[in-house]
Amino acid sequence: MGEEQLEVLFEETRLFQPPEEFRAQANVQSAGVYEEAAADSAGFWARQAERLTWFEPWSKVLEWNPPFAQWFVGGKLNAAYNCLDRHLDGWRRNKAAIVFEGEKGDSRVLTYQDLHREVSQFANVLKSLGVQKGDRVTIYLPMIPEAAIAMLACARIGAPHSVVFGGFSAEALRDRIDDAQAKVVITSDGSFRRGSVVPLKANADNALKQVQCVEHVVVVKRTGIDVEMQDGRDVWYHEAMENASANCPAEPMDAEDMLYILYTSGTTGKPKGVVHTTGGYMVGVTATHQMIFDIKEEDVYWCTADVGWVTGHSYIVYGPLANGATVLMYEGTPDYPNKDRFWQIVEKYRVTILYTAPTAIRTFMKWGTKYPESRDLSSLRLLGTVGEPINPEAWMWYYKNIGLERCPIVDTWWQTETGMVMMTPLPGITALKPGSATVPFPGVNVEVVDKDGQPVPKGSGGYLVIREPWPAMLRTVYGDPDRYVSTYWSRWQGIYFTGDGAKWDEDGYFWVMGRVDDVINVSGHRIGTAEVESALVDHPAVAEAACIGKTHEVKGQAVAAFVTLKEGVDVQAGFVDELKGHVAKKIGALARPDDIFFTAELPKTRSGKIMRRLLRDIAEGRALGDTTTLADAGVVNQLKEKYADEG
Repeated sequence: MGEEQLEVLFEETRLFQPPEEFRAQANVQSAGVYEEAAADSAGFWARQAERLTWFEPWSKVLEWNPPFAQWFVGGKLNAAYNCLDRHLDGWRRNKAAIVFEGEKGDSRVLTYQDLHREVSQFANVLKSLGVQKGDRVTIYLPMIPEAAIAMLACARIGAPHSVVFGGFSAEALRDRIDDAQAKVVITSDGSFRRGSVVPLKANADNALKQVQCVEHVVVVKRTGIDVEMQDGRDVWYHEAMENASANCPAEPMDAEDMLYILYTSGTTGKPKGVVHTTGGYMVGVTATHQMIFDIKEEDVYWCTADVGWVTGHSYIVYGPLANGATVLMYEGTPDYPNKDRFWQIVEKYRVTILYTAPTAIRTFMKWGTKYPESRDLSSLRLLGTVGEPINPEAWMWYYKNIGLERCPIVDTWWQTETGMVMMTPLPGITALKPGSATVPFPGVNVEVVDKDGQPVPKGSGGYLVIREPWPAMLRTVYGDPDRYVSTYWSRWQGIYFTGDGAKWDEDGYFWVMGRVDDVINVSGHRIGTAEVESALVDHPAVAEAACIGKTHEVKGQAVAAFVTLKEGVDVQAGFVDELKGHVAKKIGALARPDDIFFTAELPKTRSGKIMRRLLRDIAEGRALGDTTTLADAGVVNQLKEKYADEG
């Protein structure tokens, strides 16, 4: 990117103001919160910390020895206590904490009292298996209540958890267990996915063949399939819970004690274990959840992420439950048994807040409006997006067809490493621009800088960085502090580099363009893949697109695009040229794709991220890299055959 400006597509210049009725009821109604936080960020975060229950007060808000931070120094608290115990003194004890919808349509409701009891029992089960404060526990479960119960039980006794997404392979699971040196693994016999069963216990058994550290495996019976149980090592969850006491006091934890390790997906080589600690993380996620999602007692809040990702940690479990929210958990996919499943769930449970990924929204666009139109979505009052930048057309579709033009959209930018949302609208006060994550959260100092780390003027693009420490920030890479320093803090002294490129517009709004390594260098001009993809999706026939750079003997790199069309669109003669011309018109001739390939599906992980690395392998004719995290590995093989035929 260097000194060049990163051009951004944001033709939707109209500002969408919060509806008057929403604004009048909003948790944050004054923009003064930004000035207050800017004037005294430590004081601002100290006030946010008062949302929590502390066993012992802190002596200092922040101790900053770049790049190592300590927040709420000397304070003691417990994450599970804040999510459960403190809600039991009043009427919230009988409030729904988790509402579970299984893929098969089965459902459960756990009140705060129910959840407290089960978490306490399971904490005692873990103790009986020898788990002590500081021991690591790996959780490999589907999206069922036991996943949240296991996380909170670990937090209750001070055992850091490492949740591994249930879509990961045995090999990926093994690496994460081994790196954390986990003492116990919690898994299930299997999980349901589109009507079939994924054999999680068998995967865990395969992973453990090459691991020495695990002493016990706890198995939740979810599917009823036959599994092998190893004597002396494996125990059934339901049997262990039968006689477990519900009396388990919460362990006082230092604010800087580790809460969990979360391994970043898509890495090569040794897994990178991001470490989050207790005090600052809990302050960050409770404050952001309450202010961004405008949470009210009567809300039914649905974050569609998996608990295996940071979004699930922060905005399904710790933030919402600490705020006493009613959280919906759904086990399955958006299209099983039908493509209206999400909207059927919204209608069934009268969901008021929906937080989902742009990838899902573009998929819904592809399917058309008939599915949401067939359901009653009138309960919705706030929408959110997470996971990647959302293109303006998808934003508008979401706003019109799901929010019915009356629900503000909180487009959130953050990372596994940041632990909490860093840029977002505050829905009661922020005017929205489709495609922009708007402005930093109060108390967060985000900038766009040039190659020398200097702030760029408005209207310019560059590297997205975070200037100052924030409470939920990662503290280190587990077992590898040097990697923490070199990965995140080495480019500019004392500045956290996000790895993303962004533009700062004339109104001070931020437009995140995706990873800076997702850049194509065409004849010396750097073009962001997100920019080309946004131009393609702007065409009325295109549902989704992924672009990569492929080697070109003249230009260095050329743009290759993989495109999914909306249902019912026929490819006519000249259509490829029409799409290429559309991109050239939107961005310029340099961005015109050399190749466009049509595909029914793009290769994605089960969290919905497009695997551009695999598309590059296909375009360059290389052997495919690891495909174990893909939702459907067959998609890549079909693309490879098609590319070989057409390329």
